[in-house]
Amino acid sequence: MIINIYTDGAARGNPGNGGYGIVLTSGKFKKELSAGYRYTTNNRMELLAVIVALQQLKNPNMQVNIFTDSKYVCDAIEKKWVFGWKAKGFVGKKNADLWNEFLKIYAQHQVKMHWVKGHAGHPGNERCDVLATEAADNKSNLLIDHVYEQEQKTENGLL
Repeated sequence: MIINIYTDGAARGNPGNGGYGIVLTSGKFKKELSAGYRYTTNNRMELLAVIVALQQLKNPNMQVNIFTDSKYVCDAIEKKWVFGWKAKGFVGKKNADLWNEFLKIYAQHQVKMHWVKGHAGHPGNERCDVLATEAADNKSNLLIDHVYEQEQKTENGLL
C-alpha cells in the first residue's frame, strides 16, 4: 500500500502565528489534519507537518510519497543534508529538535520526497495551504511551540 501525503506550513510574520496542514490519502482513504501555533516560523511548520503526517502511520515500513512546497524540507532530505547535519550535532543549524524527531520517524518508513511549486494549482498543496493558514489565523486555539519560544528568549537575552 502506498500512502500519499501532502503538507504545507505557514507563518504570519515569520516568526509569528503559524500553522500546518496535512492531507493523507491511500486508495479511498483521506484524512486532513491541521494545527496552529502562536509564535513560530514557516520552516518549523513545514517540517512539523511532515513529522505529524508520518506519526499518523500505524504500521512500520510503509511506502510513502510526501509532496511539499518546501525546498528547505525536501532538499534537506533528498540531498541527504540532514544526515550530515546530524553527524555534526546540528551545530549552527536551526530546528534541530524537529530534525531529530523527523529522523526517528523517517527511519521507520520508505519515504520519497516530492517538491511541488506552491500556489500553482496543485490540489493537494492548495488544500494544505488553506488548512495551514486557517490554523495560523485561529487565534483562539493556538498551541505553543515551546522549543522555538524558549530559543527566542535565550537568543534575545530574556532569560
